[in-house]
Formats: sequence, C-alpha cells, structure tokens
Amino acid sequence: MSKPKILLQLDSDPQPSVFDAVVALDAGVDQLLRHGGMTPETVRELVYGVIFTRGPEDLHHTAIFVGGSDVSRGEALVKAVEGSFLGPLRVSVLLDANGANTTAAAAVLAAEKHSQLADSIAVVLGGTGPVGRRAVHLLARAGAAVRVGSRNEARAAEVCAHVSAKVPNAMLSPCGTAAVDDVAATLVGAHVVIAAGAAGVELLSKEARDAATALRVAVDLNAVPPVGIAGVKPHDSGNVRDGIACYGAIGVGGVKMKIHKQAIRQLFESNAQVLDAEEVFEIGRQLES
Repeated sequence: MSKPKILLQLDSDPQPSVFDAVVALDAGVDQLLRHGGMTPETVRELVYGVIFTRGPEDLHHTAIFVGGSDVSRGEALVKAVEGSFLGPLRVSVLLDANGANTTAAAAVLAAEKHSQLADSIAVVLGGTGPVGRRAVHLLARAGAAVRVGSRNEARAAEVCAHVSAKVPNAMLSPCGTAAVDDVAATLVGAHVVIAAGAAGVELLSKEARDAATALRVAVDLNAVPPVGIAGVKPHDSGNVRDGIACYGAIGVGGVKMKIHKQAIRQLFESNAQVLDAEEVFEIGRQLES
C-alpha cells in the first residue's frame, strides 16, 4: 500500500497561506501540515519530524513547501531546512514565497513565445521586487540583455550585482525609472518588457509604450487598476495590441497555476530536489513545450 503524500508547509507569515494550501491539495497532496510564523531557528524540529518518521525508501512521499509574503525570509527558511538534513535523510523542497518563482517563470515563458531571448533586449520594471528579481535572473540566464528598472537606481544596481554573481556572463544594466522620461529612455530598442511592480501603480504609460517601436511583447503582472502597463488588459494572453503581444496578470496567472501544481507533484518524485527559480522555470518550459 502506497504511503500518503505529506507536505509540510512552512510560512514566514503568522497565518500560513490559504492560497498555497488549496493549490497543494488540488495538486494531489494527501495530508498538509501547516505552520506559520516560521524563522530559521524554528524549522529544525519540524524537519526532523519529517525525516525521522519514514525510512529512506519512503522519504519521497514527504516534501516541504516554503512560502510567505517575504521572499528573503523564505530563502533563509530554505537554507535552514537544508541545513537540518542529515545525509540521505532529507526530503524535497519547493520555494515559492509570494508566488515569486512561479509567477516570474510564467512571465518569462510568455515573453519567449514572441522574442528569441538570447537575441533580445529585455526591460524589467519593478525589477527590485521579489518577482522582478527572479524575472531578471531568468531572462539573464536565457541570454537576454536585461535592463533592471527601479525608481531607485542604486537598488537596481544591487540586483544586477546579485544576479551577475549567479549567472555567468550576464548582461545587466541598472536603470532609474522614477520619471516618465526615464522609463521611455529605458525602453529604447527593447524587445521585451515585464512590469512587476506594486499593485495599482502604472509603470509604463501608453505614450512611452507607443514610442518603444522595437517592442514585441509586453507582460504586466498587476491586475489592480491602474494596471502596470497602460493598454494591457488583465485577461490578455498573447492578444496583439498596437502590434505588441500582450499578457496581463490573469492571462499569465493560468500558466503560473499550472507550474505551481506541477512543481508540487514533482516534489514527490524523489527526496533530493530543491526547486528554486531555475528549476521551477524548467518545469514550466516542459509544460508549455
């Protein structure tokens, strides 16, 4: 008789995400153990609880999901989880705090449908946020020349340095986008734009978008009015507007959900996986191929 699939949900927020719990159950998890308010100091005993209760041959039936609204805290939790494993006594782990990995993967997959990324100039507006940082990473890994847009150019430079340390030969440029003219200048010659800023903030005006004559695809990850890219509708999923393939937050969200569920399912294929941005992106690529 097969062991039930158990997922330990570790959330840095006081209340574990209901969204993540529902997705896990829809992905086929049999038993969900939810814990909120997690810190790196509090994960060890919980990890021990999952690695010491099943033999090595059965550990692939248990996995860990790390979530929460703060991606940096999520990364610290994953590091603590991995540090609690003891040789073969370990389980697979998925990091998707704030949905950053699955959302960024879906956005970049949408972009590459319309532009060969290795030959493209890509702009990520809101590039210092959790989703934006991962979109920058994935675009750079695909060979795109990436302009990291932020109202604070110093923060954009920090993201460039962080990604460059992880992606060899990354082509990254920090761009200050506090003013409308700055945004327009950042878009000159760009083929791809992804808006990953805060909800309800327009990052790219219609005038600036119209002036970006090389633009092939625009991906907006904000569904709250006003949307991040003027003229892009939340339900757009490759809709061509003014000659540009457009994707809105809901249009991208369908692929994000598929990736999220498949990533959960993949956790139970072995007990030795750590699924972060690159691994999640490859899952999405397989789904979309």
